[in-house]
Amino acid sequence: MKKASARRIFIGICVLPAVLLLILFILIPAFEVFRMSLYQWGGFSNNREFVGFENFKTLWNDMNFFRSFQNSILLIVVVTIFTMIFSLFFAAVLTKEKLKGTNFFRVVFYISNILSIVVIAGIFSAIYDPETGLLNSILGLLHLDHWKQMWLGNQDIVIYSICAALIWQAIGYYMVMYMSSMASVPESFYEAASLEGAGKVKQFFDITLPLIWNNIRTTLTFFIISTINLSFLLVQTMTGGGPDGSTSVFLFYMYNQAYTNSTFGYGMAIGVVVFLFSFALAAILNHITKRDVLEY
Repeated sequence: MKKASARRIFIGICVLPAVLLLILFILIPAFEVFRMSLYQWGGFSNNREFVGFENFKTLWNDMNFFRSFQNSILLIVVVTIFTMIFSLFFAAVLTKEKLKGTNFFRVVFYISNILSIVVIAGIFSAIYDPETGLLNSILGLLHLDHWKQMWLGNQDIVIYSICAALIWQAIGYYMVMYMSSMASVPESFYEAASLEGAGKVKQFFDITLPLIWNNIRTTLTFFIISTINLSFLLVQTMTGGGPDGSTSVFLFYMYNQAYTNSTFGYGMAIGVVVFLFSFALAAILNHITKRDVLEY
């Protein structure tokens, strides 16, 4: 009995620091966000007024917020779909195909993930430069001058320019995650499928994809959280929400309302909506993608 008691005490001591950090830096700040969303407050004075759900009523009629919300959803959908497709494709090629320099390509693909988002913003700002940028220069060399664009100045395409930067940044990380799962699939499965006449594409969809599905489900949540967070940093650095709010995402709009326009309570109301949206979207995706775990 004493041994069991000592074991529980030891486990409690080990877990206590993590629990304290969770309470201090996650639960209490989250509670404060919800609480401050009920106040009208500039954030820099002691004068604050309890207004209940007035901030949320204002938010419901704020067309600028809905525009930023639409941009965020577009980024989440486009970045998630294309990142998953490219990551799975490159992971399958580097895992199953016998290519020279496989380890080199793994490192090259992963470099984008270790770069600071500010560095990535600088790289793509240079690529998109209308005069000296790499993209327009290549189009000029190919005599496709009619395709040249103001990639960060055209309201119709600027959000997709942001998408491209986010996709490039994320591919390496998720590719490595998928490669680790694919490498654990027994080679005998593919040999048996080949003997049955199944091609590589059929093998991928009938063997590889079902067996790594649990890993894919996990990464979907990462896609959502990372896209929401990184899109804010990228927009803040590359376009500042412009031109004319066409790249404003909801975290960027929240930041401006809370810290630039001195409407801190209103900004926290936006934060509450973002939190609930992220949690709900992750829960819905987790439910939709639920499958029986295949064992091998």
